[in-house]
Amino acid sequence: MTSDRSVIVDSLGVGLATGAYGVSFGALSTSSSGLTVLQTCVMSLFVFTGATQFAFIGTVASGGNPVAGALTATLLGSRNLFYGLSIAQKLRLSGPARLASAHLVIDESTATSVTRDTTRQARLGFFWTGLSIFVLWNITTLLGAIAGENIGDPKTYGLDAAVGAAFLGLLWPRLATWQGRLVALVGAAVALGAIPLTSPGIPIIIGGAVAVLLGMLWQPRERT
Repeated sequence: MTSDRSVIVDSLGVGLATGAYGVSFGALSTSSSGLTVLQTCVMSLFVFTGATQFAFIGTVASGGNPVAGALTATLLGSRNLFYGLSIAQKLRLSGPARLASAHLVIDESTATSVTRDTTRQARLGFFWTGLSIFVLWNITTLLGAIAGENIGDPKTYGLDAAVGAAFLGLLWPRLATWQGRLVALVGAAVALGAIPLTSPGIPIIIGGAVAVLLGMLWQPRERT
């Protein structure tokens, strides 16, 4: 059986690897989307889900208004609701502890807790991963935001394309099944088709909504 120490070590490894990526978000937020250092740091503190944050600044950087960016981010962040439902029985928290832990429900903390055999180790994986990422993500966001504010025109360094690349880097590991890849392709096709017909920021909302709908309706049939 896996030891508690092994769970903690694994969780900290995930935390270090993921938390360091906040530098990219901070730099791209202030250099590409025009957010201030304070706005960038507040987003990391209160939104705290990497792909959602990149979706927001990506929409704004492409010319979309903040409302479109917020809708896109909310749509993408809604997956955390399902994560919470899936790990609630594992963690068995109640009251204030359950409410406080909701902010730490992200891809990585879910992944390091749902596979554990005991409630104790599920909690260890969840909290050590979630808290280590939260602390490091916010520290590196601040460092990246300060650096990005002093970069100047992001196009000079090719950073205008970096938002999309960073978002794709976060998304790609989640496409573990062929069904998931097909849903993503359909959503992307719908978004591309909507570009000539809508204003910036709207196509990704439409494409994302289609992908979410397909993901909810298209459940693999169990073999009998």
